[in-house]
Amino acid sequence: MKKYVIIVAGGKGLRMGSELPKQFLPIGGRPVLMHTLEAFRKYEATLQIILVLPKEQQDFWKQLCEEYHFDVGHLIADGGETRFHSVKNGLALVRESGLVGVHDGVRPFVSVDVIRNCYDLAETRKAVIPVIDVVETVRHLTGNSSETVSRNDYKLVQTPQVFDTELLKRAYTQEFTPFFTDDASVVETMGVPVYLAEGNRENIKITTPFDLKIGSALL
Repeated sequence: MKKYVIIVAGGKGLRMGSELPKQFLPIGGRPVLMHTLEAFRKYEATLQIILVLPKEQQDFWKQLCEEYHFDVGHLIADGGETRFHSVKNGLALVRESGLVGVHDGVRPFVSVDVIRNCYDLAETRKAVIPVIDVVETVRHLTGNSSETVSRNDYKLVQTPQVFDTELLKRAYTQEFTPFFTDDASVVETMGVPVYLAEGNRENIKITTPFDLKIGSALL
């Protein structure tokens, strides 16, 4: 079965307070994005990696690959106006039927076990996302007040989110709405159930300077 992963890296680094986009910031001596691509190459050597980058960042990325002698093979697709449009552009490079994962470029600490489990489950479940438990107390805002709700009723969603390729392509023919915050929300709009798999807590999304510190400690 042909397998793909679309790695979306369109961040501008605004919350990071850096002129350098967050996916290019160094961690452990190399850009975040390189760690992310390597995690998927470790999972499977034949996995087709599709990296989605804004056009204005692509030359810089190629320079970084030369500078760091980075040789993980991948295709590059143009970033879009939103994450939705970026994934749609990446899907245009998915040529064969099989499975396709979508992963945030700034999640470099996803475990190979989580990647493998999501792809394995997607062979039969068609739509699989990794999640972790909520460990904090959760409050629900109701107008000007709020109330505590059971954290057992909620999960935190991670990536990669893995789907049957034809299913995800069909889902992305829909018109964009702000409700589409991840790929599962796009697929669910068609009435397709999404299966939950266990994620790994280290699979953080690096978006702030504090996250960089955590990432350095994890390395």
